[in-house]
Amino acid sequence: MSIERVLVIGAGTMGHGIAHVAAQAGCQAYLFDVDQDVVQAGLGKVKANLQKGVDRGKVTQEAMDAALANLHAAPADLADAAKDMDLVVEAVPERMELKQSIFGTLGQACPAHAILATNTSSLPVTDIAQTSGRPEQVIGMHFFNPVHLMKLLEIVKTEQTSDEVVAATREIGERWGKTCVVVKDSPGFATSRLGLVLGLEAIRMVEEGVASAQDIDTALELGYRHPMGPLKLTDLVGLDVRLGIADHLAEVLDDRRFQPPQLLRDMVAEGKLGKKSGQGFYDWST
Repeated sequence: MSIERVLVIGAGTMGHGIAHVAAQAGCQAYLFDVDQDVVQAGLGKVKANLQKGVDRGKVTQEAMDAALANLHAAPADLADAAKDMDLVVEAVPERMELKQSIFGTLGQACPAHAILATNTSSLPVTDIAQTSGRPEQVIGMHFFNPVHLMKLLEIVKTEQTSDEVVAATREIGERWGKTCVVVKDSPGFATSRLGLVLGLEAIRMVEEGVASAQDIDTALELGYRHPMGPLKLTDLVGLDVRLGIADHLAEVLDDRRFQPPQLLRDMVAEGKLGKKSGQGFYDWST
């Protein structure tokens, strides 16, 4: 199963990152969003990130030029954008009804061979696949932020996902420079479930005055060799994203381990969403 043409739906933080790695690996990558200004902003961020790579000696100018030549704004109509694709990766906000609507369109518009992937970090892939009419071709491709730097790709297979689709997804993930792990479709998969428990407990420790956010993070980084502490990571992921995942897992697993601390709810209500808003557990405004 050859994957050369890739459509990424959603041009936000995750979407433009996925388009970045696809284009840099030689695929023709098309970025789609309902807001064309967001598409242009996403393309601009890919260019800026590639330029940072060039400036730091991590990417050659030739590689940057080749990646940008492979990167395109998709047609404004989703069905039109999807009609010639080998792989479609959906990276829109974590709302089941929105994702199901998109997969309903993709099931009708995509070629028969196309793989339909979702970047969801917590929603059931099986439920997302229901509206596609071809659940055997639907799979989870859970990337990590920033996509062009983080090496992990969590591949989520449902009971209906075909072995051929799993194999092809692993192959394209490795081609894009990722180390792949395969997990079954279960609440929170592996990474969101484990990472969330640690992050929520760290927030509770701040809430209870056990230690500062910086000291908690330093303890995990130096004591357990975590590359980034759980609170700085929460800022990077987005406090609103973490809250949404926690609420979902608390409901579907009926488990108090995932109940969000009041501090998290309060910070999201105040607009303190982490790096993307300039303020979270750290000040990102400078």
